[in-house]
Amino acid sequence: MSDELRRLEPKIGLGTMGIDDAETVASAIEAGYRHLDTAQIYENEAVVGRGVERASVERADLSLATKVWADSLAHDDVLASTRESLDRLGVGYVDLLYVHRPIDTYDPEETLAAFDRLRDEGRVRAVGVSNFDAEQVAETREILDAPLVANQVEMHPLYQQDDLLADARRHDYALVAYSPLAQGEVFDLPEIRTVAEKHDATPAQVSLAWLAGKENVVPIPRSTSDDHLRENLAALELELDAEDVTAIESIDREKKLFE
Repeated sequence: MSDELRRLEPKIGLGTMGIDDAETVASAIEAGYRHLDTAQIYENEAVVGRGVERASVERADLSLATKVWADSLAHDDVLASTRESLDRLGVGYVDLLYVHRPIDTYDPEETLAAFDRLRDEGRVRAVGVSNFDAEQVAETREILDAPLVANQVEMHPLYQQDDLLADARRHDYALVAYSPLAQGEVFDLPEIRTVAEKHDATPAQVSLAWLAGKENVVPIPRSTSDDHLRENLAALELELDAEDVTAIESIDREKKLFE
């Protein structure tokens, strides 16, 4: 595993879309979360930054990620908007900066050159992409001077991303799994519920343990409840056996929530 991938440990992070209270972020950090994910389009970078400031954990011990939105992917706009993100977050650098989606103003050569520049300047420690398919990831690797550390994609028991996971393992980058609970739809899956009952766990913990147990996968569930924050992180303690994994991976329904 590369040093950049080790920065995403422990293997469950916090998705912050919709979180508008800095105390939630601070509580997550105190509970043990070290990988925090936000984005310009979430309009809560300042909230996340205040949460980081309030927590008792040193900034150097956190992995902080944000994403450049599709209207700011021209070269100079990447530079300007990222500096604005850093100001809102109240930090001098982010550990991981993503291209949020390869649409609108995205131009591989121009956009990725700006990401490389930010990394050279020390404003960004590592570079990622989000919602890219394997062909787009390959193009990114060819253009970037920096190593590609992560591709953040929708991934859960109803959308398992087998082909993209194989590519991630082959080229040593992480799949950072957003919506790992399929917006609650995993709670009612019989296969998940059976495994949960077997281990005296919740369906959420089973889904997160299944994802976190995969090489090169880091789920980032979102929660605003202290109880759920702790419950989700405790999924790292749940050990699924081969029978459990087979049951989950045999789910023959597929549902992609985001286009």
